[in-house]
Amino acid sequence: MSNLVPIKTALISVSDKTDLVPFARKLVGYGVTIISTGGTAKTLSEAGVDVTPIDSLTGFPEMMDGRVKTLHPRVHGGLLALRDKPEHVKAMAEHGITAIDLVCVNLYPFEQTVAQPDVTDDDAIEQIDIGGPSMIRSASKNHRYVTCVTDPKQYDRVGNDIDANDGATSYTLRRRLATDAFKRTSEYDPAINAWLANR
Repeated sequence: MSNLVPIKTALISVSDKTDLVPFARKLVGYGVTIISTGGTAKTLSEAGVDVTPIDSLTGFPEMMDGRVKTLHPRVHGGLLALRDKPEHVKAMAEHGITAIDLVCVNLYPFEQTVAQPDVTDDDAIEQIDIGGPSMIRSASKNHRYVTCVTDPKQYDRVGNDIDANDGATSYTLRRRLATDAFKRTSEYDPAINAWLANR
């Protein structure tokens, strides 16, 4: 395993778009191809950032009001593949799977939504993120090769690491981000559980 992993392809799908455009421009400056979804792709495109729509990767349109867009083998295969395992590399080649080196995801604001006194059950349920936690878990499990960014507050840290390593990230950073990512999902699911239990 190499300590440094060059970032060539990034998948960005965020609810909180704070500081998103400068971060994306940082990646593009290192020649990174950005794949994105829905509103994130629109925000980046309108800011002049070159974006590849997620359906170009998966071959399927986003559907069911955005409920289904990243739940696809070409996404999770690209995140979970072990780059030094011949069987994984062969499977990627056979099925047209592109390695995804960085995923930037922050989750639907479930906690903020249910904190509103007049929130309806339907509104709350639509803020239960499915694809986001799935990508976070896939990327973080494979942090040997994948950088998982889950909070805009991490953008400067990631950008500085990329600058220091000429377009790559260090294992130390990837491990730290994976730890942060699993902490985030460990907070998210209990919040959903608590809300459902109290209905």
